[in-house]
Amino acid sequence: MRVIAGKYGSRRIASGRGMELRPTSDRLRETLFDILQDRVEGSFFVDGYAGTGAVGIEAASRAAKQVVFLERHRPTAALMRKNLESLGIREGVEVVVGDVVRGLERLAQRGAAADLLFFDPPYAETEEYTRVLEALDDSVLVGRETLVIFERARKLALQRQCGRLTRMRTVAQGDAALDFYAPEQAD
Repeated sequence: MRVIAGKYGSRRIASGRGMELRPTSDRLRETLFDILQDRVEGSFFVDGYAGTGAVGIEAASRAAKQVVFLERHRPTAALMRKNLESLGIREGVEVVVGDVVRGLERLAQRGAAADLLFFDPPYAETEEYTRVLEALDDSVLVGRETLVIFERARKLALQRQCGRLTRMRTVAQGDAALDFYAPEQAD
């Protein structure tokens, strides 16, 4: 795997051979960041179920102001920290190890809305998508301009609406898809 663009563009990221990881492909990451374009620079970016950290590292490479990585498996979080260290990324990043929904609750206690929240749960753990959507429904992490993105298996259909979050767009690529949610705006 490699960082696609930005400050760390073309640099390699370890993928944890032998670990049960399914990193977001270079192609899908490129599609994601082509869609996000100028929303990343200066943003508060959350990478949930971060795995190798590839998506959050891409955000940091593209000048996100703050990137928080949420990962529940300690060995995977250790690999992610090694990836950050090998690239020399020390400022503006934080790795939170533990249940992702609890990590979101801890982040919400800080009182700041995130600009971009990306989640890539293990495809087989379909209940994680619902858990995260429900946790974000009334969370202060979701502000008026926040975009919530899920990577999922193409064959899995996520709900169109969960509380105030509405799916605005879906992009399918190969066996994967990205769903983009935004908060409903009160008139």
